Amino acid sequence: MTAAHPPQATAPPDSVPHGTPEPARGPGAGHPAAPGRARSPRVARLARDLDELPGPDARAAALDRFWVEVRTSGTPLIEPLPNEPHHRAVTFLRRGGDTTGAVLLLANRLIDRGDYTSGLMEHLDGTDVWHFTYRLRADHRGSYRIAATEDAAEPTHDRLRSLAAEAVGDPLNPRTIATRWHGPPGSVFALPEAPRQPWAGRRGGVPRGEVQRHRLRSEALGATRDVWAYLPPTAAEPADGADVLLLLDGDMWFGQLAAEDLFDNLHADAAVRPLVVLAPDAVDNATRMREFGGRQPYTDFLTEELLPWAAARWPLRADPRRTTVAGQSLGGLGALHVGLEQRTHRVGNVVAQSPSLWWRPDIGPGIPSKMETGEQWMSRRFAELPLREGLRVRLDVGLHEGAMATMVRELFTRLDSRGYPTVLTEFNGGHDYTCWSGALADGLAALHTL
Repeated sequence: MTAAHPPQATAPPDSVPHGTPEPARGPGAGHPAAPGRARSPRVARLARDLDELPGPDARAAALDRFWVEVRTSGTPLIEPLPNEPHHRAVTFLRRGGDTTGAVLLLANRLIDRGDYTSGLMEHLDGTDVWHFTYRLRADHRGSYRIAATEDAAEPTHDRLRSLAAEAVGDPLNPRTIATRWHGPPGSVFALPEAPRQPWAGRRGGVPRGEVQRHRLRSEALGATRDVWAYLPPTAAEPADGADVLLLLDGDMWFGQLAAEDLFDNLHADAAVRPLVVLAPDAVDNATRMREFGGRQPYTDFLTEELLPWAAARWPLRADPRRTTVAGQSLGGLGALHVGLEQRTHRVGNVVAQSPSLWWRPDIGPGIPSKMETGEQWMSRRFAELPLREGLRVRLDVGLHEGAMATMVRELFTRLDSRGYPTVLTEFNGGHDYTCWSGALADGLAALHTL
């Protein structure tokens, strides 16, 4: 049995024994979360109203009222479904113009990226309303972007794939999230039963930690790296040294997502011990693909260069039980590699979020068009190498991550069979920082209590 949500910080750590995935939480947990198409009651009512109105002026006034209502409530529209208390009709909207030819919805891991036509919005004839409705389980959280074109040609998959590069956030949704490599921000939505994210966002009156940026020469990488360092609020400074978090993709977490707010809130609630975060930049996509994903030089950089460099500057706990490495996607695979193949057992905790288990170091800089099947490289490494005594692993993955979710479950089984204390949590979402940020905070809070 696997968990449908990340655990809340209030869950007692001893309630999840070694080797046992956390129980499903919340109404509807454990039921299939696959998305389906649905009809929006509100859009259907608008269509009926427009059909019944006597003339163009009345119809135009009805449309204006509809858009005023939408701007007031925000998007997407979230509506109940008859006899389905744990699902919702979730309607994404875009106001088109006279020449709009097609509108593409890019909902994280909900559309079929092998067929972009699966994300085409419908046009309500005779109006400027473009709409797309999913039936989603009521604990879903995710992000999305929208792209529109005035091209009147048939919107084929290849045309839409090119259009996808122009996608932006939803102008009717004020909740935004940064996009990797400084692309246009996306938009965020969370359904009513989505797990709480109590440490998200900037709170007023919370003591602030300090964020510094340093440049570090790495012999292991043969390059210089920018490193973000988060230092806890002065009031939280411990006499015996701070815990340490190695957080991959620092340019995203601190450069774009303002992760310092999350860590400030965790400290304010005493949900973590005083924590220093070391977060190297990934530089760019080509560098990230070359260095991440289970390559020994990057593991050496983190454990044999970055940690000693930081320990010479700040009072840090040297206890592996108080040192964690966390990463997402290809960084999640890198975090697993650090835990397993570090030359000195300096890091005792791994948080691997949606790890790219299909990857192996000899793939090279390109991404294969299809994920590998069968036993994965990292899973084999955990089977082949001697047991890393004291290593604890937390795996997070989204229910909408397809083959990746299956691979993570299989890795959990392998780790459990080898005797590694392992927790697996599954969230109802995709390959998404919107979900990872909450799960990361939950994981750090859970480690704090161990």
